Amino acid sequence: MTHMPDFRDPEAVQLPAVIARNTRTVQRGFWPKLLRVAGRVPFSEELAAAYFCATDARTPSRVRAVLIAALAYFVMPADFIPDFLAGFGFTDDAAVLATAIGLVTGHVKPRHHRRARAALGIPEPEPDDGE
Repeated sequence: MTHMPDFRDPEAVQLPAVIARNTRTVQRGFWPKLLRVAGRVPFSEELAAAYFCATDARTPSRVRAVLIAALAYFVMPADFIPDFLAGFGFTDDAAVLATAIGLVTGHVKPRHHRRARAALGIPEPEPDDGE
């Protein structure tokens, strides 16, 4: 009888070599690319928060695998919609990231967003006073 992978577990369907390659891609290229395009990407904070979640030792490995794959897609110079297309270049990256975060909702914590804002120089939001 053939063993079927559990498709709910990204590590079961991603080869360790693919996960390792995606991790190297993100380690080498994430911050240079994000800092280069941050002013043109309206989801920069979410990207950085996903990065901090993916590199957090407290994050489950299956969640890290999903986020690393999405971040690697962002870093890759050639993707479905080339990034240099004004107005459209990052829509596929946004869709991939939104899908990944949707799959791992609840794991991208406020601490990851705080680190993202600090890394990008974004001020902390004002506390909501109820008005």
